[in-house]
Amino acid sequence: MAMAVFKAPLKGEFHGARKMEGKQYRHHLLQQQSSGRRRVFVQTETGCVLGVELDRNDNVHTVKKRLQIAFNFPTEESSLTFGDMVLKNDLSAVRNDSPLLLKRNLMHRSSSTPCLSPTGNDLQRKDRSGPIEILSHSHCFLSLKQTANDIVKAMKIGVEPIPVNGGLGGAYYFRNEMGQSVAIVKPTDEEPFAPNNPKGFVGKALGQPGLKPSVRVGETGFREVAAYLLDYDHFANVPPTALVKITHSVFNVNDGMDGNKSREKKKLVSSKIASFQKFVPHDFDASDHGTSSFPVASVHRIGILDIRILNTDRHGGNLLVKKLDDGGVGRFGQVELIPIDHGLCLPETLEDPYFEWIHWPQASIPFSEEELDYIQSLDPVKDCEMLRRELPMIREACLRVLVLCTVFLKEAAVFGLCLAEIGEMMTREFRAGEEEPSELEMLCIEAKRLTTEQDVLSPKSDVGGTEFQFDIDYNDLDLVYGSETETDEFFAKNPFSNGCSSLGELKESIAEEEEDDEDEAILTISLSKLSTSMKNNNLSNTMGSGHLKPPRGNKTNKALVSHKSANVQLPVSANFVKLADMKEVEWVVFLERFQELLHSAFAERKTLTLRNTQRLGTSCKF
Repeated sequence: MAMAVFKAPLKGEFHGARKMEGKQYRHHLLQQQSSGRRRVFVQTETGCVLGVELDRNDNVHTVKKRLQIAFNFPTEESSLTFGDMVLKNDLSAVRNDSPLLLKRNLMHRSSSTPCLSPTGNDLQRKDRSGPIEILSHSHCFLSLKQTANDIVKAMKIGVEPIPVNGGLGGAYYFRNEMGQSVAIVKPTDEEPFAPNNPKGFVGKALGQPGLKPSVRVGETGFREVAAYLLDYDHFANVPPTALVKITHSVFNVNDGMDGNKSREKKKLVSSKIASFQKFVPHDFDASDHGTSSFPVASVHRIGILDIRILNTDRHGGNLLVKKLDDGGVGRFGQVELIPIDHGLCLPETLEDPYFEWIHWPQASIPFSEEELDYIQSLDPVKDCEMLRRELPMIREACLRVLVLCTVFLKEAAVFGLCLAEIGEMMTREFRAGEEEPSELEMLCIEAKRLTTEQDVLSPKSDVGGTEFQFDIDYNDLDLVYGSETETDEFFAKNPFSNGCSSLGELKESIAEEEEDDEDEAILTISLSKLSTSMKNNNLSNTMGSGHLKPPRGNKTNKALVSHKSANVQLPVSANFVKLADMKEVEWVVFLERFQELLHSAFAERKTLTLRNTQRLGTSCKF
């Protein structure tokens, strides 16, 4: 069960009669800031949410003590994390409204471990923070505050949310007083493979490798919000999206990580951390109609966003189409495209993206002057600063991918490449049944080789870089990486020892570290070696149907409800580039070398394009 404990309301919005407005609310915020008081939402790796109010003198130990009382969970067997950061004692880096993750440090975890439950005394504490809490005070989310108010009013008169039957994760349409869907909510602990997934795709704890190993379970919601924040001036038409703490009885809670339902007889109120996206009325999605009538500008704008955020799952099913006029009887009129489902963007390492628009004729048309101006106005450094401010839990590895892809886009646009050419340079090819690196990855490999030759860098810089950790059961490692003998071979390989060697022969490696706590052993897996391509798997077509029209009935899709273990994952493909392992000074030099290589690569791509004038997906020429 998930819950929140507060002594008094800590935010002004969505409290009904108790709502604090105007000067009273501003005074309340100033009082909080001056006293050093903050509130955080601690989420266990099995999905429980506990609201905690922090005083200036609080530290990790005092917070764990409160969590121990609430969850009956020994503090010496847990660690508190905030994004990349494992909190040792100081909490000064944790901002107000931030979600923290409480993780067990034990390596051997049964797949049937039940969800940590609060004690009986804690069950009696009321959640006074409001049914919907937007976890930010930023002006970016002002449009969603009214939507949340409308939902709260509807809930008071008995208008219930509607679960979404499609897709692999849990999603819910929340409605207004007239019964119209106004928002779609996706709880982080109901994602594919998450412990409270309602469709049987369970078996992992929050923070472990997910549907794509470079996107962790429980963190796709952060990426949904990031895509909206990066869509400056509503350029690509991403619907407003925020991270919220939301409370309702409609949410799913399993009895353990094996997916057994615990609330079939009685509905219990649960609090969840979730992405909260404004629902956009639409007529169909791009997979339901031919693409020839799609506006060139809309395709370009969505493609520009997808390249920046390295979207690994852009298909017709997550491009909504809205008719702007009828265009006459029997004639298809003008349409508007709305991109949704960005949970698999910004991976922690370079992945093989999936851009369905690559084969659309609109993508082969040169950028307009307006689009070129927009691309050149992009500043990846400011993008990172903004995301650190608005989503402080986002990982640095994701930000490096954002920087690299934005630099690549800007330079390619200046050189004169069209959207399709840029997308093709980022996409891998399959030859002789094997996946080969993309041109972008080849450039990164060469830039990495040149970087290691710089005299200003320490010879050990490639070893001492930042690692990002996954806590995985020992049994899982055999499933992902094969036998123990194969794992030993991985240690002997260095992917960057020979920049000219065949990248198809690169192997993954696992590095083992010891933490300060002698009871804790963490297997550290370099994210750059945990890539999974969904391009040839049907899962990419079922991943994000969250904006489909609300169901007319309560029929359940039996094909999605059959219980499946999270261990049955997509096959791990080769990953050719490491970004997260570089120290800051090495990263800066790497970007310089990378930019130096781009001009010749673009020239070669232009030559190839001229040689092959007939592009796949364009209309036939007779």
